[in-house]
Amino acid sequence: MSVVVGYIPNAYGEAALDAALGEAQRRGTSLVVVNATKGDALVDERYLGEQARRELEERLSASPVDVELRQAMGSDVAEEVLAVVREVAADALVIGIRHRTQVGKMLMGSVATRLLMEARCPVVAVKPGSM
Repeated sequence: MSVVVGYIPNAYGEAALDAALGEAQRRGTSLVVVNATKGDALVDERYLGEQARRELEERLSASPVDVELRQAMGSDVAEEVLAVVREVAADALVIGIRHRTQVGKMLMGSVATRLLMEARCPVVAVKPGSM
């Protein structure tokens, strides 16, 4: 069993990663970091390039828990994360969230909302500065 975290390289992803590292350490389990993209844009700032991936892997190698970094590309980012959650039989999923207006929630599908609703394990939702 593992803790899974949805990671993007910004303040929300960093908050989620910090919380997930603590959760994995508290549970005495490993951590799977998932960085996913739809692949529908020439440049997706949420998807780690080679250099950023190496830097994150180096940073995570100092962690007291075993960490695996996975990158996925598919038409549905939420489904990519959920597939990893199912595959590793995750103990918990950690995600970063941001405030959205009601209209924003209605007009734009939310990966975080799908993960909260569809994950079959506990979901820890964090905001920057909340830990």
